Amino acid sequence: MLGSMIALTVALLSGAVAAQTPPLPLRPEQATWFSPPAVPALKAAWLVGSEQAAGPYLLRVRLAAGGRFPPHTHPDTRYTTVLSGTLYVGFGERVDETAVVAVPTGAIYEAPAGVPHWVWARDGDVEYPESGVAPTATRLLR
Repeated sequence: MLGSMIALTVALLSGAVAAQTPPLPLRPEQATWFSPPAVPALKAAWLVGSEQAAGPYLLRVRLAAGGRFPPHTHPDTRYTTVLSGTLYVGFGERVDETAVVAVPTGAIYEAPAGVPHWVWARDGDVEYPESGVAPTATRLLR
């Protein structure tokens, strides 16, 4: 009985010490950034997870002023939170500049799995993370 209590006390104390360990920041500037050949205005970096590894992921994206990512789909639902700028989002297989929704800094939009959509940094640079559950992919529709 005493041995069990000691083991429990050690386990609880170990957890308390582990809980006090400060989190390590994930800094975008330390990530490996890439640009898809078809979209030079876009730069992205996997900060958590990856396209192939099963589980949650976080992809940081920077879209330069005027840049567009053409109509595409993903096999998973993605959530995007705009960190800076205003991201214009259109849904459908074709770009229609009159049918976009402005997603301002601090706002979130959802791109459901399999639903064609496209994005545009119409007014200036935009930065945002996309998150979902992998495995994932991006399939261009053109």
